[in-house]
Amino acid sequence: MLKSILSKGGWSCFSVMPRNCQKYILLKTVNSARHSSNSFSSVLQRTLQRMFNLKKYTTYRSVPQKIQSPPYILSGNDVSPVSADVKTKLQIEEMRPACELAASILRHVGANIEAGMTTDDIDAMVHRKSIEAGAYPSPLQYKGFPKSVCTSVNHIACHGVPGSLVLQDGDIINVDITVFFQGYHGDTSETFMIGDVDRQGQLLVQAAKDCRDIGISVCREGALFSDIGEVVYMKAQEAGFEVIPNFCGHGIGQYFHGPPDIVHVPSYSGARGEMKAGMTFTVEPIICEGSPEIQILSDDWTVVTKDKSRSAQFEHTILVTKNGHEILTK
Repeated sequence: MLKSILSKGGWSCFSVMPRNCQKYILLKTVNSARHSSNSFSSVLQRTLQRMFNLKKYTTYRSVPQKIQSPPYILSGNDVSPVSADVKTKLQIEEMRPACELAASILRHVGANIEAGMTTDDIDAMVHRKSIEAGAYPSPLQYKGFPKSVCTSVNHIACHGVPGSLVLQDGDIINVDITVFFQGYHGDTSETFMIGDVDRQGQLLVQAAKDCRDIGISVCREGALFSDIGEVVYMKAQEAGFEVIPNFCGHGIGQYFHGPPDIVHVPSYSGARGEMKAGMTFTVEPIICEGSPEIQILSDDWTVVTKDKSRSAQFEHTILVTKNGHEILTK
């Protein structure tokens, strides 16, 4: 899941939602209340529906109380370090299971996704697999996000909200999975091709994968974070595509989003920090076949290309090592 580099303080794109702020706070009250009084929760939900005309996102998929939830579910804040942290050997080992689980769930989606499914079917699949593993699906209620996964189809660049959209033959869809497991987050995504995708779509998807991989290839101790954006942008241009510059990768660990910001285009300011062994972050460029200009839809979540051109994205969580890097979500 991406961060917005347009918002203040490196907050996620999800924080750019003034119309949802009040809804989010009150819906968190609903979610907390349901654990102690279902009748109270029901009444409060109906009241909020009337107050805010909430029809689509007032009910979250349930998570058993025994499953550890990330701190922001109670506090509303995803507390992260002020600068990119270097994890200890113990912290790295503790983080591995979350990353491995996220990768496993993504592989399960890839093996089962098909035309005729709705994006909400994918959400149900990811939610179920997360819960079965004893993990919390990190997107659920993060800054008020209503679902357990992001599903971005065709011209949806990122943060697509699962719903009634039916996948058609020829579609491409990015499924972005993050889980919170044993105190750590693991984050990964892939763009899947549904059925018979046209040649241009195939090239776009391959280019997105190549851009992620070349971005990861330069990661090593002593490299600059800006090195990633340099090679990603060059690779996309060589393939005849554009990089959407508004969103970036991010540091990750016990926090969902934190420093460093991993910018996927050439940068001469905020992306010049130096990588150190023990740092963990995501590399996740969004590549599009048309203009990189984007807009956020009225649901305050879904990001689309302005010209409706398709986009594709791949993501890994990586660890910087003394000799290079390790992909934790492989």
